[in-house]
Amino acid sequence: MVLLFLLARGGGNPVCQTYGTREQAQFSKEGDINIGGIFSFHQNPVVVDPALQSDPGRIQCEGLDPGELQYAYTMMFAITEINNSSELLPGTTLGYRIFDSCPSIPLSIRASLNLMNRHQTGGDCSKLSTVHAVIGETTSTSTIGIARVVGPFHIPVISHSATCACLSNRGDYPSFFRTIPSDIYQSQALAKLVKHFGWTWVGAIRTNSDYGNGGMATFLEAAKREGVCVEYSVAIYRTDPRKWFLEVVDIIKKSTSKVIVAFADGTDLDILFQELHAQNVTGVQWVGSEGWITYRYIASPRNYAVVQGALGFAALNAHIPGLQEFLTNSRPSTTPGDQGLVELWETVFSCTLTPRAETPAGGSAAACTGRESLWDTNTRFTDISDASLLNNVYKATYAVAHALHMLLTCEDGRGPFENNTCADRENIQPWQVLHYLTQVNFTTKIGENVYFDDWGDPVARYALVNWQMDETGYIQFETIGYYDASRPEGQQFQMEEGVRAVWAGSTVEVPVSVCSEKCLGGTHQVFFKGKPICCFNCIPCAVGEFSNSTNAVKCEKCPPEYKSNEERNGCDLKAIEFLTFRELMGVLLVTFSVFGACLAMTIALIFFQYRQTPIVRANNSELSFLLLFSLTLCFLCSLTFIGQPSDWSCMLRHTAFGITFVLCISCMLGKTVVVLIAFKATLPGCSVMKWFGPKQQRLSVLSFTLIQVLICILWLTISPPFPFKNMKHYEEKIILECALGSPVGFWAVLGYIGLLALLCFVLAFLARNLPDNFNEAKFITFSLLTFCAVWITFIPAYASSPGKFTVAVEIFAILASSYGMLFCIFLPKCYVILLKPENNTKRHIMGTRLKPFRDPVKAEELNSHGYTCQFQASVRLICKSSCRLFTVKANSAPLNQGPRLTPDRTVTTGSAEASSVRCTLQARPRQPAFSLDGDYVIGGVFSLHYHMHIVDQHDYSSMPDPLRCTGRLVTGYESCVHV
Repeated sequence: MVLLFLLARGGGNPVCQTYGTREQAQFSKEGDINIGGIFSFHQNPVVVDPALQSDPGRIQCEGLDPGELQYAYTMMFAITEINNSSELLPGTTLGYRIFDSCPSIPLSIRASLNLMNRHQTGGDCSKLSTVHAVIGETTSTSTIGIARVVGPFHIPVISHSATCACLSNRGDYPSFFRTIPSDIYQSQALAKLVKHFGWTWVGAIRTNSDYGNGGMATFLEAAKREGVCVEYSVAIYRTDPRKWFLEVVDIIKKSTSKVIVAFADGTDLDILFQELHAQNVTGVQWVGSEGWITYRYIASPRNYAVVQGALGFAALNAHIPGLQEFLTNSRPSTTPGDQGLVELWETVFSCTLTPRAETPAGGSAAACTGRESLWDTNTRFTDISDASLLNNVYKATYAVAHALHMLLTCEDGRGPFENNTCADRENIQPWQVLHYLTQVNFTTKIGENVYFDDWGDPVARYALVNWQMDETGYIQFETIGYYDASRPEGQQFQMEEGVRAVWAGSTVEVPVSVCSEKCLGGTHQVFFKGKPICCFNCIPCAVGEFSNSTNAVKCEKCPPEYKSNEERNGCDLKAIEFLTFRELMGVLLVTFSVFGACLAMTIALIFFQYRQTPIVRANNSELSFLLLFSLTLCFLCSLTFIGQPSDWSCMLRHTAFGITFVLCISCMLGKTVVVLIAFKATLPGCSVMKWFGPKQQRLSVLSFTLIQVLICILWLTISPPFPFKNMKHYEEKIILECALGSPVGFWAVLGYIGLLALLCFVLAFLARNLPDNFNEAKFITFSLLTFCAVWITFIPAYASSPGKFTVAVEIFAILASSYGMLFCIFLPKCYVILLKPENNTKRHIMGTRLKPFRDPVKAEELNSHGYTCQFQASVRLICKSSCRLFTVKANSAPLNQGPRLTPDRTVTTGSAEASSVRCTLQARPRQPAFSLDGDYVIGGVFSLHYHMHIVDQHDYSSMPDPLRCTGRLVTGYESCVHV
């Protein structure tokens, strides 16, 4: 409204006059500080369509709504309480100006302009004429218009009923507050309500307006977050053709959902309910918003048959002490600006307070006597059984009062404004009241806490109401619970104890509305392609997985040390498996191990008892005892593989196994070398045996064993074996075993054992045919064959054996190879010692002696050339000379051809002269680097040069050049030569 400031010509105070028609308030009372109110006292504005040739006048309204009058009187009641209070605003009087808006945006805007600039024909313009806050309006559409008009002037607007979520936009409505929750919270609460009762498959109906479309859009988003699926969503409006309402009825009839969420206006739903009742569509559970769930107009028996047991949210009902009496004691006033109750009074009592009033029939009405009283009537104006919105008006009025109280009680120097100042108490500005409204936090007389969030919204609290019909056929909106958004998640619903809810179809149990039955524990959901997530199949969890909740989207994996139970709804601790001493397999392996160790010690005792006999002495008794000791350790080391693995047992079992077996094979290698050297040492001129005497034998065994000890030390230092829970091979149990730590170390230990075994086998195989009745090389060969066969078959058996059988296979390989070596080497000797003592003689051990040479070739002729020859079995001629062995086969060739002897070769005798029999060198003679003749000559071999000249590839058409050494003299070896 435009203000025209007219200055008096006489030089007096300026006089104000408003532009436009003279709009009077419905209720008004001046005070020190005034609060405005805008309510729709009438529901039908009368449209004026003048020719604009004269003043069109003001828009008229008709259709009085007593409920809106209740809101105005509740505001006046609260102001009266505040003015009578000695604690709130003491010494300050609140006034009010309340205007009628009809449900019309233009009239709402006109009312808001009147509140900012009251109608006056004169007065002092130095006094602020605007109100400091506005309470209203009832509808969101009208409230939007009011908030847009007064917002730029920073006048607070507090609505008791406008729920549009758009009003929470601080950019568009910076001064808006409300004491009713936003539709956002209501839509979210509806989604939580549907989920609370387990309804995951619902239909949706909305009013085709800002209220319905905005609220339903928020509900669909919230429902999706809650896991609720919407089968269909349709919009209706009262002006839609009947054909569309029938199509909606068909959609409801064909749907499989048994719950309908309606975010709609009661007038629109009333038309739909009529069509559903006509086609007897009942038994559907309805869930409604506050727009219709407590709308008394549609609460008829006909509609109850369709929506029986409907649930929905409504503003919290409350009992306001003294309000009932205040309404009943109300009296009308004929003072201009305070005549809001006149029309209701004249309607209720059928009288007139003005002489010119006429009845609808055109006759004159009787004048009111002044003795009329609302105590004698039963009208909607005095019915406060549903005081939910009245309570919101009551809280809004008190919120303004508390803001003003904080403003007036501000301490100078501690204020919230610039330079810590307080507001001017004689000139309070609306924007200062707006500041304090953001900070109000108080509790009403009925114990309800009131405050606003950053968007001007209160905490979302709703009453959960249920449509129930009493014995008289009256439909009641029974409160069965409450919803409080400020409570923790999962505790927001609080159901009333002792209150029974009525459900659709008059059932006592909560209806079921799901697309698919819920998946119990032990199963999980598998969704159908192209269908909502609420439609699914239930598939059992796989082995090793579980689900302990209903409708699990996926099964969770059990922890590594657990397995899923048979129901797949939990996990049980896996059984831990390892080879123990108590089970049959462990007992058998321990028995064989101990028996083998005892057997080895028994043989050692036998050998010790018969240590002076030829068979014990001939087989190197010292190495035999060491071999028996190592075999005893081999048998006993298998015990370390049994029992629960620990850090020490894992390190001990592999190292003990590696060292004892190397010790065992080293002894056999020493015995084999001794056999070979012993036969060569019998040749004339040979002194090789002195280089491999007892000391050297002990040193060789120690050296070979120390190498294995070094390998084990490196293995244990770098990455030792450790206990390991193997959970890969079996789903239902844990294999407790020893991990290798470093595979390189493990295979180095085994590789070294295999290398020594291979070397020993080769040497034993070469010495197997040496002349001796008891050639030990034969038995070593057989024992190593057994050893190799066992460990070659061990590899695939070890790799394919599951669980504790892996350890059993390893123990079996150790025992089998140990028994094989023990039996092959020592059992024949024990047999001779114990059962055939007559064969335990030196003559028998040495076997049949070589007989004199009886061939026509005379042995003396060979002997004369420096050979020692003997004839064996009339077939072989054995000649020994210069540590080399020659074999000559006798035949019928003429003697004069003579035998041609080549070292280490077998030739046939010919006709040459016997005197021509001689030894020839296969290579060119080499001169010594140093020499000195004497009675006794000592030979020496040293590496005097560090490089050997390699002969180029030769076609051997002629004799190749001999190998030769090059490079400077190594001084270390030169010193050895001089020594």
